[in-house]
Amino acid sequence: MSTILIKAATIVNENKQYVADVLIKDGLIDKIDSQINVQADEIINAEGLHLLPGCIDDQVHFREPGLTYKADIFSESRAAVAGGITSFMEMPNTVPNTLTQELLEDKYQIASRNSLANYSFFMGASNNNLDEVLHTDVNKVCGIKVFMGSSTGNMLVDDPHTLEKLFAQAPTLIATHCEDEATIKSNLAHYKQLLGENIPVRLHPKIRSAEACYLSSSMAIELAKKHNTRLHILHISTERETHLFDNTIPLKDKRITAEACIHHLWFTDADYETKGNYIKWNPAVKTEADRDGILKAVLDGRIDVIATDHAPHTIEEKEQAYLQAPSGGPLVQHALPAMLELYHHGKISLEKIVEKMAHNVAILFQIDKRGYIREGYWADIVLVNLNKPWNVNKNNILYKCNWSPFEGNTFRSQVTHTIVSGNLAYEGGKLIEGKNGERLSFNR
Repeated sequence: MSTILIKAATIVNENKQYVADVLIKDGLIDKIDSQINVQADEIINAEGLHLLPGCIDDQVHFREPGLTYKADIFSESRAAVAGGITSFMEMPNTVPNTLTQELLEDKYQIASRNSLANYSFFMGASNNNLDEVLHTDVNKVCGIKVFMGSSTGNMLVDDPHTLEKLFAQAPTLIATHCEDEATIKSNLAHYKQLLGENIPVRLHPKIRSAEACYLSSSMAIELAKKHNTRLHILHISTERETHLFDNTIPLKDKRITAEACIHHLWFTDADYETKGNYIKWNPAVKTEADRDGILKAVLDGRIDVIATDHAPHTIEEKEQAYLQAPSGGPLVQHALPAMLELYHHGKISLEKIVEKMAHNVAILFQIDKRGYIREGYWADIVLVNLNKPWNVNKNNILYKCNWSPFEGNTFRSQVTHTIVSGNLAYEGGKLIEGKNGERLSFNR
């Protein structure tokens, strides 16, 4: 494996910024020092650039197998790497749903052949596959996904008896999608009675309401406390929910943690007027007060990580009427640039972005030797130019679906290099083929 020497980078790591050289050898960070003078296969002059740990995205939907007309592991992992995401954790609501260990292993095999980024996959839970869930290898699989709200196929877990057993017996972290199904159905019936089939997308946050989110998140937390379950609640979308979480405990000791997503930190319900179904997600983008409350909880430690919930659909699907258009959108290529834009607006520090998108994901999931710029750790690192504006458009979007909710936006910061497990995978706007990412492992 080649050696890479990065010279004079401004490193952002473990709540500090400093200028140093970094030597990468055999996939690992071999040395960090103020001056490293050795021969290397490749030398990168990083003067004026910031060096960050690669982002670890704990929630993506790459649509393979079964939905590959929308996206696949090959295409979306490349978009992720171009956006500074070096590792991802992918969800089980593919087709077929990932509800057996055999189907789970099939996805790992696909990724080993096709993923430019490092990877892990969640085992899916349903109302009737507890035995399969209990066979999950906790050192090789990121966690178990439980949909406590609508999902694809057989993945809605709404049987109280099953939920009790899952929370009592789960061998590792449970990650939940929390929306109360009964509340959503009632809201939808109400608006159908008023408006028939012509419901406008601006009512999406009224149908998939704040109440639906709070009821479900509260229930998950109650179950976790009862059974001492390691619970991670995904994509918090309301200010009210943020008060369910604690910031007085060190992250390594927390049993209940939470995630915020890029779209809930960026968009508000005012954006439905111009973006329409292109910002239709579950849980829904809600009010400005919700957006600001989520960011406050990110900053004060009630919310632990920032992710994407990257979930592509085709333009044709998104341009259907509200009731037919699926929820979800592509984000991995633009997540880090969007957070760096919030940094430019004075809303978050570089150190906090690194903490929430790299360090804390590694702590929370107990990932082995990733998430930090440390000697002896895997070289998953990203160089960014904080002053290199670029416009998001069809010509530079790498998602298979070929659209982005950020189309037309100009970001001030640009990813210049991405190194995945010691391999230079992206440089100067071009992906570098030849070496795939590694399977993540966990110290549990």
